[in-house]
Amino acid sequence: VLIDGVRYNDPTDTIYGSSFSHLMITDIQQIEVVKGAQSGVWGADATAGVINIITKSAKKGVHGSINAEYGSFNTKKHGISVSYKEDNYYIKASAQKVDTDGFTAKAPKGNDIDMYEDDGYENITANVKFGFNLNDNNKVDISHTTIDAEGEYDKSNPDDLTYIESKSSFSQINFNHINNFTEVDIYAKLSKFARDYPQGWTKEYDGEVEEYGIKTNTAYKENDFVVIGADYKTFEHKNSINKEYTSKALFLTNSNYFYNNNVIVTESIRGDIHSDFDDKITGKLGIKYNHNSDIFASLNIGTAYNTPTASQLYSKVTYLPVDPEYTTSYDFSISYKDLKLTYFNSKIEDMIVYVNSTDGYENLDGTSEIMGVELEYSTNITEDILVSTNYTWLDAKNSDNEELKRRPKDSVKFAIDYYGIKDLHLGINGEYVGRRYNSDNKAGEQTGKYTVVDFVTNYDISKNFSVYGKIDNLFDKQYQVADGYATAPLSAYAGIRVQF
Repeated sequence: VLIDGVRYNDPTDTIYGSSFSHLMITDIQQIEVVKGAQSGVWGADATAGVINIITKSAKKGVHGSINAEYGSFNTKKHGISVSYKEDNYYIKASAQKVDTDGFTAKAPKGNDIDMYEDDGYENITANVKFGFNLNDNNKVDISHTTIDAEGEYDKSNPDDLTYIESKSSFSQINFNHINNFTEVDIYAKLSKFARDYPQGWTKEYDGEVEEYGIKTNTAYKENDFVVIGADYKTFEHKNSINKEYTSKALFLTNSNYFYNNNVIVTESIRGDIHSDFDDKITGKLGIKYNHNSDIFASLNIGTAYNTPTASQLYSKVTYLPVDPEYTTSYDFSISYKDLKLTYFNSKIEDMIVYVNSTDGYENLDGTSEIMGVELEYSTNITEDILVSTNYTWLDAKNSDNEELKRRPKDSVKFAIDYYGIKDLHLGINGEYVGRRYNSDNKAGEQTGKYTVVDFVTNYDISKNFSVYGKIDNLFDKQYQVADGYATAPLSAYAGIRVQF
């Protein structure tokens, strides 16, 4: 997971996770999702894909916006963004804050969450982007994002009074040179994480990811190009573990058009030299055939590997090694107009899984397989009504043919948007989650078989002033994604946006 190209994965976390709950969507311009094994392009840990979150950029001239929102659980959000851009430089800055009383983080399944104490949350996120042209061929871009969050949580039972402080920052500087032959980027990136548990746990978790690299993008025909580059990364877990890894890599991507530009073939290869694990060569091959504007087919094949975090390595009471996991994946898609069908398959050797608080993490024996079919459909059924839906059937099993936990057998996402009234948008969206168990081999609590529906509306009062409202969990469905952890009941929010 990347924020403006900077890694958002926390190396001090046992799952190497990305805290999506901390992201403030107000300042996000777009989210790019690339599915499948991507280590051939991005290196270690891109085993299931890459998500690149891109924040808003400056537009020509002077611009700004102010937003405010209030809703359930005494939730208050507000923020401001200003920017200035001309031909030779730009600057953009934004700040967003959310403060909520929240609801209990934990609750036994079937119990009313109002029985337990609330777990509040506060987040202040700031972002600045700055860039300038040195001359017609050279420019510099700098970005910096900080996320300062504090939240209450339940460690053992729903009425625990404990909290976590989390501070992180994501910085980069990029020098770009363009000439008649090639384009060169030289960059430095830094991700910093700090988590503190003042109550309940004595440990602090501080970590950093540093990345330095260079890449060239050279076009050698009208549409054909080759990317060549190298990077160096350090992953550091400070405090009690005090462990640092390094990796060095060379990578190459080549793309060609054939048969009157109807066929696109892209190949990637990458070699990683890791300080603590075996060296690894990974790659990816993608082929897309455009029959005409309505029909296309594509095939992607890739390999990837995922190195264990320091926390995974040292989470056991009695230390035993955890090895990297290796993934081979492929997907095949066919599309006709508004309909797309995809088959996907990932085979994961030595999958890293959590056992319990005593045994920590371990590798599953053999090869686990995650396969499925995805059907997507989106169309305007009238000029003013847009309907989109997505159905996924999933089969996820370990080498003993036992179902892997917390993965629904089937799921459906749907959305209906109406634009028939001037300056007004009405939307209904939701998700059905099929059978799903909290433990492997259909064991533990059944946490699936539910449907959640949300409603949203936006109204543009003028060119620069708009109001919106939303209702989450419209039918007040009681459900849990993971056994014992609460989810939001029926809740409503309203807000305003002013732009200048």
